Amino acid sequence: MTCLSKAALLAAAAAPLPRERVDVPELEGFVWVQGMSGTDRDAWEKSLVVGRGKRRDVNTENVRAKLAVRCLVDEAGVRLFDDHEVQALGKLRVDVLNRIFEAAQRLSGVSDEDIDELKKSSAPEAGTGSSSS
Repeated sequence: MTCLSKAALLAAAAAPLPRERVDVPELEGFVWVQGMSGTDRDAWEKSLVVGRGKRRDVNTENVRAKLAVRCLVDEAGVRLFDDHEVQALGKLRVDVLNRIFEAAQRLSGVSDEDIDELKKSSAPEAGTGSSSS
């Protein structure tokens, strides 16, 4: 294995993200699902966190749609949905949305354990509650 240079890493950052055609027979068509960049992944994770400081929590409500809006793209790799369209996309039938979500997870390296870890990292640590001294 070779040690990668700065130029090699920057070239890789400019390369197209992995993309996969996902058939949606229920809707008689298909969609393109694309993996996320590191920046996209951080923004997606941030969209799941509510609160600040010690009162931070992970809200997994509509987690499938939140990931899908970031990963559904057209043939050119341009996102189909903006972040504010999560609620609308979340109304898709669950079998269709789940198929898209699973492809987005796979292409973006997001596991169920990652989501569980986010929940754990937002939980208050033992002994960090306020003291009344």
